[in-house]
Amino acid sequence: MGWQKTFTLSRRSKGCHLVTDEIISHISPGLKDVQVGMLFLFIQHTSAALTINENCDPDVRKDMDMALDKVVPESLNWMHTDEGPDDSVSHTKTSLIGATISMPITQGRLNLGTWQGIYLTEFRHAAHSRRIVATVIS
Repeated sequence: MGWQKTFTLSRRSKGCHLVTDEIISHISPGLKDVQVGMLFLFIQHTSAALTINENCDPDVRKDMDMALDKVVPESLNWMHTDEGPDDSVSHTKTSLIGATISMPITQGRLNLGTWQGIYLTEFRHAAHSRRIVATVIS
């Protein structure tokens, strides 16, 4: 049995943002009757990504953003800058983090660890809204 929904997250600017509750608000109808299953989330963009990480201390999100800036600095001699200096750097970070995450569903709830949450990692300086495709398989 499958369920699928495409929805849009709120606009956010550059950074790592905890979006677990916002995602659950969109997908709760697809979770409610699932005893054992999987959720797949896919972001339909090439300059933002999804990941699972620490959900308690906001400093972790700041540290992740800082570390990604060090690993993939905007100051490199990027050739593809059609949409600004954060163009190719955003695409590169997206490839490193990834466009898809998956997690188990148990008794109608996401079976995340105690300190786990879903992050939107937005790599563009200007705020963007991002489309997500959620697929539930049970």
